[in-house]
Amino acid sequence: MAFDLYQHVTDTIIASIEAGTPAWRKPWTGEKGGAAFPRRANGEPYRGINILMLWLTAEAKGYRAAHWFTYRQAQEAGGQVRKGEKSATVVKYGTFERETEEGDERRIPYLKAYRVFNAEQIDGLPAEFYATPAEEARDLGTEADPALQAFFAATEAEIRTSDDPRAYYNPAEDFIHMPPITTFHGAAGYYGTLAHEATHWTGHKSRLDRLGRFADRKAYAFEELIAEIGNCMICASLGLTPDFGQSAAYVESWLRALKDDKRLIFKAASEAQKAADWLLKTRQDQEQVAA
Repeated sequence: MAFDLYQHVTDTIIASIEAGTPAWRKPWTGEKGGAAFPRRANGEPYRGINILMLWLTAEAKGYRAAHWFTYRQAQEAGGQVRKGEKSATVVKYGTFERETEEGDERRIPYLKAYRVFNAEQIDGLPAEFYATPAEEARDLGTEADPALQAFFAATEAEIRTSDDPRAYYNPAEDFIHMPPITTFHGAAGYYGTLAHEATHWTGHKSRLDRLGRFADRKAYAFEELIAEIGNCMICASLGLTPDFGQSAAYVESWLRALKDDKRLIFKAASEAQKAADWLLKTRQDQEQVAA
């Protein structure tokens, strides 16, 4: 039977959800916080589905190093994969040209799997590849954090606060509603929740126009999956370790959607990456202004 890469990745993600440890819920390993985004041997960050797959492997194995190498890349960097170490699967997207019956050239997309090893599975690499995140997760307590307040304000999302004990995004009026920060057990939970709703906010027709395009694709489950993954990507970038509590109904709807469409997790990760990019660009703009 041919190896079905889409099915392999989907089955892996489903297994993590059913075990109560989805890849995006707690992508921080060891005792250090500030999840390191997985990086290639050359330092380039992975994106989309590969972030989830490598976070999942790192969580299961306890890896804290950010860099991942192919066997050859490890050798080229002066290292050697230890005997018996098992690789992780990542995917590469690409296209090739095929001539149609009409004589036209058509670009066909393809997906290819390849194997990588975490730096902690490799002996002899330069010391910097073994470094763990330098910054521990911030214990924010229940007070507002000025830097995070500034980050979300810079997105220019309208954030309303009232005594209504619900957090939600209203697409019709294009605003986010949050309960007062004082009602949260910790500020990290507040900003994690806000990151989830801000991910929804990026889907408005005036921004990424995701909500309209996916209206007929089991929109609720799919959009919630995008928001949860995007939330995690944003929080990891901000040094947060929020509590990603999810209701059983959400998990069940995600599982149904994933099992019905084995490519859905790829699509959700891609859309979450776009949303995270949109929101995190505001921080880059802030840093440029400050410089």
